[in-house]
Amino acid sequence: MAILERNDTGAVATLKMNAPERLNALSDEMLSALQSEFDALRDDSSIRAVILSGEGKAFCAGHDLKQMTAGRQFEDGGKAYFQDLFARCAQMMLSIQSLPQPVIAQVHGIATAAGCQLVATCDLAVAAEGTRFGVNGVNIGLFCSTPMVALSRNIPRKRAFEMLTTGDFISAEKAVELGLINRVVPEMLLEHETTTLADQLADKLGSAVKIGKQAFYKQLDMSIEEAYAYTGDVMAQNMLHRDTEEGISAFIEKRPPNWHQ
Repeated sequence: MAILERNDTGAVATLKMNAPERLNALSDEMLSALQSEFDALRDDSSIRAVILSGEGKAFCAGHDLKQMTAGRQFEDGGKAYFQDLFARCAQMMLSIQSLPQPVIAQVHGIATAAGCQLVATCDLAVAAEGTRFGVNGVNIGLFCSTPMVALSRNIPRKRAFEMLTTGDFISAEKAVELGLINRVVPEMLLEHETTTLADQLADKLGSAVKIGKQAFYKQLDMSIEEAYAYTGDVMAQNMLHRDTEEGISAFIEKRPPNWHQ
């Protein structure tokens, strides 16, 4: 049984974390499997949207604490292992945002610690009613410093700090309100709603979405003046694409575009 299952339907790839007995924890094996799939998707022009989901009763419960505890047995107390673990996790998270395709988290049950980080890292997120989100490491004496990076770039800083220091969960409805996720839907409609959103994204011009996703994240770290200069150049380059010209012509002529990409 694969720890991560991939299923492609048309231009949408669904990755399902398949370790329900460990609440889809980000074990060494899960991190490796996710990294391999994201690396493969980077160069797969046939895929224009990605869904990330979890098997069982939870989306993802964060790092595998049993593996982390075992890492303490090394000579240095586990320092080198822990540094490598968090570096590999960060690289996997960064891979999501560097993908040309939008990635949608399909969330249910719980998303805690690095699992909440995973939701915050994905470009979009749809959650089932009853889903709970938390960065709860502080409750066991381990502050969620790496999950904090993605969380604090999604929600207001005081709300992020409150979650990090209290270890409290928030509901799916509160997660929508804060901007951590996009939508909350009845659990029976979760897969349908996520797939519908993915299909909508996959129907767009892939090259334009790739350009836009890259620009979206890059301009966030710029001053407003730098951002306008940068995105103006991005749009000028985008206008030169053959398929963009076709898309504009189709809109003017009130017909569906005949895109090549």
